[in-house]
Amino acid sequence: VRLLDGTSLCSGRLEVKSNQRWSSVCEADFDQQDAEVVCRELGCGAPSVLQGALYGEVEAPMWTKEFQCGGHESALLDCRSSGSARNTCSPGKAVGLTCSEPDDVRLVGGASRCAGTLELKHQGDWRPGRYPVWTLKTAAVVCRELSCGSAVSVEERKESSVRPAWWIRSDCVHSGSAMRECVTSRSYSSSSILDLT
Repeated sequence: VRLLDGTSLCSGRLEVKSNQRWSSVCEADFDQQDAEVVCRELGCGAPSVLQGALYGEVEAPMWTKEFQCGGHESALLDCRSSGSARNTCSPGKAVGLTCSEPDDVRLVGGASRCAGTLELKHQGDWRPGRYPVWTLKTAAVVCRELSCGSAVSVEERKESSVRPAWWIRSDCVHSGSAMRECVTSRSYSSSSILDLT
C-alpha cells in the first residue's frame, strides 16, 4: 500500500498494489478499521482523517472489492475482502487518508523538530539510537519517517557521560523497514550520540 500526493509518508490518496498494478480504493469500500491497518502497515500512528477526494482526482484504476478488516491485521492485503466486484465508483470518491506521525522516533535539542539528537522509544523508554555506521542514506530513513525531507547532515559525537542506548539493526534498516521496527531490546551503554538535520 502507499499514500500519494499528501504532505508526508503518512498522508495521501490510498493505492493498493496487486498483480504488479496500483489501484485506488473507493471510499465506500473502506472504513476506520481498514484505515487502522493501513496506518500500521506504513509505520505511522493512528488514522486521524479519512475522507474522499482530499488528495486529488484519480486516474488510476479502482480496486473493485470491499475491504473487511478487523483492525488488528498487519497488512491491508491480509484482510478479508468481499467476493463481489464492483466497477463503479464516482469521481472524487477515492480514499484520502491521514495517519498521525510516528510517535516513537524523534530528534531532540535541535533548532526544529527536524534537527537534533536521534532518540527512539522502545518498551516505553526514550533512549539515543546506536547504529554501526551512520551515513546520509541511513539518516534519510529517519528524516522520511519524521516527514522532514532529505537528510543534510549527520554527525556522531561523544558525550561526557555514558547512558543506555537502543541498538538499531543495520540489515533491518537496509531492507526498508521503519526505524522503530529495527530497534533491538539488547541493552547497550554508549557515550556516543547522533545529531541529524
